[in-house]
Amino acid sequence: MDMKTPLSLALVFVSVFVVYFFDHALSTTVTYDHRALVIDGKRRVLQSGSIHYPRSTPEVWPELIWKSKEGGLDVIETYVFWNYHEPVRGEYYFEGRFDLVKFVRTVQEAGLMVHLRIGPYACAEWNFGGFPLWLHFIPGIQFRTTNDLFKKEMLRFLAKIVGLMKEEKLFASQGGPIILAQVENEYELVEWAYGVAGELYVNWAAEAAISLNTTVPWVMCRQQDAPDPIINTCNGFYCDQFTPNSPSKPKMWTENYSGWFKSFGYPIPHRPVEDLAFGVARFFEMGGTFHNYYMYFGGTNFGRTAGGPLVATSYDYDAPIDEYGFIRQPKWGHLRDLHLAIKHCEEYLIRSDPTHQQLGHNLEAHIYYKSSNKCAAFLANYDSELDANVTFNGNLYFLPAWSVSILPDCKNVIFNTAKVVSQRILAHTTTANKLILSATSWSWYVEKPGVWGNNSFTESRLLEQINTTKDTSDYLWYTTSINIMPGQSKEVFLLIESLGHAALIFVNKKLVAFGYGNHDDASFSINEKICLVEGNNTLDILSMMVGLQNFGPWFDVQGAGIFSVVLIDPWNNKYDVSAEEWTYQVGLEGEYLGLDKVIHANSSVWIKGSVPPINKTLIWYKVSFLAPQGNGPLALNLTSMGKGQAWVNGQSIGRYWPAYLSPSEGCTENCDYRGEYDSTKCQKNCGQPAQTLYHVPRSWVHPGQNLLVLHEELGGDPTKISVLTRTGQEICSFVSEDDPQPADFWILNMGFGSRSPEARLTCEQGWHITSINFASFGSPQGNCGAFSVGTCHANILPMVQKACIGEEQCSVPVSTANLGDPCPGVLKTLAIEAICSN
Repeated sequence: MDMKTPLSLALVFVSVFVVYFFDHALSTTVTYDHRALVIDGKRRVLQSGSIHYPRSTPEVWPELIWKSKEGGLDVIETYVFWNYHEPVRGEYYFEGRFDLVKFVRTVQEAGLMVHLRIGPYACAEWNFGGFPLWLHFIPGIQFRTTNDLFKKEMLRFLAKIVGLMKEEKLFASQGGPIILAQVENEYELVEWAYGVAGELYVNWAAEAAISLNTTVPWVMCRQQDAPDPIINTCNGFYCDQFTPNSPSKPKMWTENYSGWFKSFGYPIPHRPVEDLAFGVARFFEMGGTFHNYYMYFGGTNFGRTAGGPLVATSYDYDAPIDEYGFIRQPKWGHLRDLHLAIKHCEEYLIRSDPTHQQLGHNLEAHIYYKSSNKCAAFLANYDSELDANVTFNGNLYFLPAWSVSILPDCKNVIFNTAKVVSQRILAHTTTANKLILSATSWSWYVEKPGVWGNNSFTESRLLEQINTTKDTSDYLWYTTSINIMPGQSKEVFLLIESLGHAALIFVNKKLVAFGYGNHDDASFSINEKICLVEGNNTLDILSMMVGLQNFGPWFDVQGAGIFSVVLIDPWNNKYDVSAEEWTYQVGLEGEYLGLDKVIHANSSVWIKGSVPPINKTLIWYKVSFLAPQGNGPLALNLTSMGKGQAWVNGQSIGRYWPAYLSPSEGCTENCDYRGEYDSTKCQKNCGQPAQTLYHVPRSWVHPGQNLLVLHEELGGDPTKISVLTRTGQEICSFVSEDDPQPADFWILNMGFGSRSPEARLTCEQGWHITSINFASFGSPQGNCGAFSVGTCHANILPMVQKACIGEEQCSVPVSTANLGDPCPGVLKTLAIEAICSN
C-alpha cells in the first residue's frame, strides 16, 4: 500500500540523469518535419505548460517547475515582458522577478526544456500587452505594422533577448534548454485591420526572427499566413481540427486554455478537467505532437502589471497549479495520468500518421501503427449527450459522451478522459491560520479632493489620460470651477462621459458620484443631479485607470479618461464645460509622499489612533502585523474593503476591488462538461466579487513586524482585514473496481498484469496525512466531503489508517482480495476522506 515503489526510485534516477545531461551536453539539434519536432534526430511528443516568471517569485520557481515536471510536462513556455525589461529606452532590467536568465536556468536544472515567446507583443492580460509605454511616444510610430520606427525598436529588442540567451549559452545548440522561440503573437486576429501593411509586417517579422540565427525553430501562433520556415501553431480551447499551412510543418498547439482569466465585476471562470483532457486527447488522436497549457501555473499580477481594462490581480486561470503554488486537484492529477497514457503511445505516434476508422455516429478511432501488428489507438465519442458501446478490433468498449479512451496496445484502455480517478481537494474546507489585524495599531492619512501640488498644469480642454499620465500613476485629477449667477438654477444634472476606466466625482469637495466600466467596455457615463451654490463651485474628477489595454487592433492608441462634461438645467438647457479651463494633477498626494514605502512608515503625516476611520473615500491606512508561522504563501482577505491598492513591506500586491460584484445570474451549480466549452460556460461566484483574497509571497514578509499599507478609494473597514495561510487540506478519493488501473502500472508488451485500480492520496509537499475521516468499500453514497455508508459496506477504516496516517502519500488497491467482499456479485467502490496537515 506504500507509494514508495521501485518506480519512484527509477523516476528519481531519470531526473538526476536528465539534469546531468542538460548541464553537460555540448549541443542539441532541434529541427522539425511534418510529424513533430525533431531533437537530436528523433521525433518527440511533448507536453508543455506556461509559467510566466514575473507572476511568481524566484524563491518558488523551483517548486513550480518541479510540480510541473511531476505532472508530466517536458517543456515550460513563457513570454518575455518588454515593458519591464526596458522600462526606459536603452536601460535594461533583469533582476528579481524579472531575472529571465535565472528562470531559464531553473527550468534547465529541473531537466525540462523551454519555449521562449519573445514576441515582443505578449498580450497575456499584461499591462499594454508587454510594450513599454515610451514606445507609444516616439513621434510617427505605429505598432505592429510596416512602420520603420516600430520595426527598428522591435528588432532591437528581439536582438537584445536573443543575444542575452546566446551569451548565457541557453539555446539548445549551446547545451541550453531553449528548443523553440516565438516571434509576434496571435497577429492573425487583428491583421485585417492593417490591410496590406499587416501582410507585409508578418513577412518582415518572420525574416527578422530568422536573421537572428537562434539555431532553433521559430513559431508564430495563430498565424495562418506564417511564411516558411516559421511554424504556424494553434491557440484555442480545441485544436484537433487544426492543420498547419504547409505539409512540411508539425501540428502544434501553443495555447490550450486551462481556464480563463478573472476580471473585476465578472464571475470566476472554471473549465472542467474532463473537457480539458478531452481536448488534449483529441489533439494527439488527430496527429498533434506538441501541446501547451495556457496556463499551467497562472500566478499573480503584482503591482500594476495587470492588463486591461479591469483584469483582476489574480491570474489563477483555473490552472493545474493554483495562484499560490498549490496543486489543484483533480485537474493536476487527471492531466498527469493523461500525459503518462500519451507517453506510452509515443513510439507509435512518431512512426506514422493516424489511420481513421468510423465506429458509429459521432464515434471514431484513430490508429497509429508501428508495424502491421503493433499499434496504439484513440477511441473517441464526440457526442455531447449520448454514451456509447463500440466494437473495435473485436472487443467491446464503453465510451462516455464527450470522451476519449487511450489504448497503447490497441486493446487495453489505460485512460479515459471522462473517468476522473485522481484525488480531489475540497477547497472550501482547506484549513487556514487566520490573523485579524489589530485595530489599536492603525495610522491613516486622508487625501483632499482635487489639485494638491505645485506641479499641476492648466489646459482649456479635456485631456486624454494615458497621454497625460504616461502610466506613471493610475490617477489623474480633472479640476474646474462652475460659476452660478444670481437667478440661475442651482439644481442641475451633471453628465460626464469617460473612455474609462472609473471616476470619483466631487462637487465642492463632497463626493457625489462614482462611475466605472467593465472589461468588455471600459467606457461609462455618469448622470447625477447635483446642487450648486451661488458663485464659484469646484468640480473635481478623479479619473482612475485599471490596467492599460492589451489586446485588439490599434490597441496602443485607445484612450482613457474624461472626454465630455455637460451641465443640464431643469429646462433642458445644456452648458458644455468640456472646453473650459481645467487644472490637471497627475497622481495622488499620497503617491508623491511615498506613503507606500517602508522608509516613510514613520512620516509625521500619518495620523495615529486607536480606531481608524471607516467607509471613507481617498484614505491611506497603515498597520503593522506579525505574519502567521510557516513557510507557505499568505493571503490578505480584503472582503471588507472597496477599491484600491495594497503594499506589504513596500511590495505592491496589486489592485483590489471587492466592492465590484459580478452579475447575480449566469453561474451553474453543477456544470456539465459535455459539449464545447467557452469562458462563460461554467462560471462560479455569481453575485460575488471576482477576488477577495490577495496573494502575499512568503519571501515578502519576515519574522517580527511587517508593514501593510492600503490606499482605499471608495471606503471600507480595514479592521476586518485578515491575514491567512494554509496549514492543511481535506482530500478524498473515489475509485471503483472497473476504473482503469493507474497508467504508470502499464508496461509495454506486458500490459497491467494482475494489478488492480488504486485509490491514491497525496498531500502537498511537506504535509502528512494526520487523520482518515471516512473509509468504506462497497456502495458509499454522496460526494467528496459528504460521503456516507451505503447498503453494501466493508469497514476498512483501520486498514486505511495503518497504510496512510503519517505518510505524505499512500495508495490502497481497489480489489476484494485486498479489502474483502461485503456483497459478492455487486460492483464495488472505495471512498476515502483524509486530512493533510503540516
